[in-house]
Amino acid sequence: MEPGAPLFRQLFESESSTYTYLLADTDTREAVLIDPVLETVDRDLQLIDQLGLKLIVAVNTHCHADHITGTGLLKKKVFGLKSCISKHSGATADIQLSEGDRIPFGKHCLTVRETPGHTDGCLTYVTGDQRMAFTGDAILIRGCGRTDFQQGCPKRLYESIHTKIFTLPAHCFIYPAHDYKGQTVSTVDEEKKFNPRLTKTLDEFVNIMNNLNLPKPKKLDISVPANLVCGLHDI
Repeated sequence: MEPGAPLFRQLFESESSTYTYLLADTDTREAVLIDPVLETVDRDLQLIDQLGLKLIVAVNTHCHADHITGTGLLKKKVFGLKSCISKHSGATADIQLSEGDRIPFGKHCLTVRETPGHTDGCLTYVTGDQRMAFTGDAILIRGCGRTDFQQGCPKRLYESIHTKIFTLPAHCFIYPAHDYKGQTVSTVDEEKKFNPRLTKTLDEFVNIMNNLNLPKPKKLDISVPANLVCGLHDI
């Protein structure tokens, strides 16, 4: 960790291959949790306690379809915790986010970039120094989120990634919400060069996305209804 940089931990939930990210100010100890998962809430809280942090905000990159967010349970266990999600997600939360909003924690902050296409309410969170971007399901490592349900639109996703993520500095680290091959991080430069979908033209990309023929997520019918309400209510 470089001097002045936020404390950072990348955590993993194996059933849905979801990454949860913990960031904190090393002086004030204020912490933010990105994309918590219901089944790993106790693990996350144990780590937060061990590191002597104060969790103030739990944010989601979008309304997830493959797992239930841990936000509701976290609000039950952590007094005063605020939940955040996109105002376009259709989900409840204490704070409804939109383009340019900032989530402060100590001297640091995350800046919101709207990156719809996987869903209407997808957000990318960028650190103040633009060294890290938490991209949710918009862009994955050498891939991207599917666009065949939850208001998905391949054209919007392509435009979101090229205008909101690929315009970040080349060295900016990309931390996605999922990985299924054991990869943990990429960079803007890497994805611009090597992402097999996003190095295509828009028309080629749309054709690829419209012909993936993927099975629906196993927890789709459970996760989406739960995630629409648990930003304010306990599980």
